[in-house]
Amino acid sequence: MSMTANKARLDGLTRELSGKWAQTKYSWRDAKSQEFEQRFIDELLASVNRTVACIEDLDKIVTKVRHDCE
Repeated sequence: MSMTANKARLDGLTRELSGKWAQTKYSWRDAKSQEFEQRFIDELLASVNRTVACIEDLDKIVTKVRHDCE
């Protein structure tokens, strides 16, 4: 699987998780919900965003290496 495909899959799954979390927040609205969101969801989304940026950078590097080796 290519880096672009992996990036797209990670991005899609993260959007799906965000949607599921938004649905969950309709029925779970207490302090523990807010704590869970801050401790886990927000951190996960930030990590995914950083990972996606790294994958994009790696894809550019691999593309350049392939081009240079031809």
